[in-house]
Amino acid sequence: MMKTSLGLIQVYTGNGKGKTTASLGLALRACGHGFKVCMFQFMKNNPDYGEMKAAHLLPGFKIIPVGRNEFVNLKNPESIDIQLARDGWELAKSVLRSREYNIVILDEINVAMACGLVDTREVVSFLQEIKGETEILLTGRYAPAEIIAIADLVTEMCEVRHPYSQGVEARQGIDY
Repeated sequence: MMKTSLGLIQVYTGNGKGKTTASLGLALRACGHGFKVCMFQFMKNNPDYGEMKAAHLLPGFKIIPVGRNEFVNLKNPESIDIQLARDGWELAKSVLRSREYNIVILDEINVAMACGLVDTREVVSFLQEIKGETEILLTGRYAPAEIIAIADLVTEMCEVRHPYSQGVEARQGIDY
């Protein structure tokens, strides 16, 4: 068996569905190997999401919602959304510095950076400083070019077809 080597930066971005889902799949796989995984969900705080309901079932997996259960106006975010995202980023930095987790997922942080909730330059600088032992995943549309430039792996989800365009609403257990 190969020696486990963690410490890369991964980015899941693009306009297609599946970025958060892919990161949850990675978390499931990692926990199956005894890794500890912490997921920060920026701009989210919905106890009805399947991952929130199931998190306690997966040993070594923790989700920290960083936001409120409201949609964020990306063109004009409310001050509470800015404050929650910035507080969440400070907490994520603290968790990353602690090295308590093998993998840290920063879910939707790309969107948070793109709409100015979190400063991209600060994220890039911190990730370059902390890179090494902890695998770090950044998800969400609109990944800034500066993030893509420092990432070791970048996957872009591309929407080809989505049931939403045919009037199918988000489905429990599939989309949330």
